[in-house]
Amino acid sequence: MLALTMGEPAGIAPEITAAAWHALAATGPAFVLVGDAGLVRDRALALGRDIAVTEVATIAEAAAIFRDALPVLPCPVRQPAPQPGHPDPGQAAAVIRSIDRAVELALAGAVSGIVTNPIQKETLYAAGFRHEGHTDYLADLAVKAGHRAEPVMMLSVGTLRSVPVTVHIPLKDVPRRLSQAAIERQARVLAAALTQRFGIARPRLAVTGLNPHAGEGGQIGEEEVTIIRPAIEALKAAGLDVAGPLPADTAFQADTRDRFDAIVCMYHDQALIPIKTIGFHEGVNTTLGLPFIRTSPDHGTALALAGTGRANPQSLIAALKLAEQMARA
Repeated sequence: MLALTMGEPAGIAPEITAAAWHALAATGPAFVLVGDAGLVRDRALALGRDIAVTEVATIAEAAAIFRDALPVLPCPVRQPAPQPGHPDPGQAAAVIRSIDRAVELALAGAVSGIVTNPIQKETLYAAGFRHEGHTDYLADLAVKAGHRAEPVMMLSVGTLRSVPVTVHIPLKDVPRRLSQAAIERQARVLAAALTQRFGIARPRLAVTGLNPHAGEGGQIGEEEVTIIRPAIEALKAAGLDVAGPLPADTAFQADTRDRFDAIVCMYHDQALIPIKTIGFHEGVNTTLGLPFIRTSPDHGTALALAGTGRANPQSLIAALKLAEQMARA
């Protein structure tokens, strides 16, 4: 059994949650929503989908009814409920409570992992939220509970996996923030997770360059020579199977990517563009390095689509399926 957080109540989360349950009720993976049963029921009805939604008190009760109804551990939103497409900072407390409760369940071993619906960060910031987003907040919760956490973002579609060393920073700041230590840390956490969570005994990693043509031996930038290659050599010396630096414009073509289990990239778009180009509706965001499994749809709250019936639930379904696969591994 997985725990699914409510996400932004004014976004597409309520409707893709209903659609995901409808698609998975007979086959699983089973999940319990930590959220507002009335909100999901009303949003589904408004879109012409009359599904059974039942509040539960325990995970055992949720597992018992999953085939017949979407089980919900109550975490009510503030009334009146938000309208689709119109986020309200007043709902931030409920969104955060949902995340907190899911993490508590995972750390207690009551669920095998958590899947997080997308949050509207600006709305949380307006309510006083002081974290960059899900990833660092989840890590903070784990540390406060006495666990070690080294969060690493991994994007995947099928067997293609990519990890950005730098994430949500301006492109102009990437060279300054890039370091040998950061590359080594990301690769070590990635390799350990691929073994522990994906059953890959000896992961094969590729590392991209930062500059065009991976720097042309220092002719087009020096980061490959001074930062990236030393990191790769250190990882090899530690026994990891690592190749690179590879030119980023060819690292993801089929003949190259099939040689590796994951590709470590230098910045956000370098890692995300290939994933979203190959499988926009099936991409999954996974946080490695936490003491529990966490996956998420690889998209945002899609406020413009909320309430229209056009939201695609496939990324959420893929995230639920991947979390279950990781738990089994």
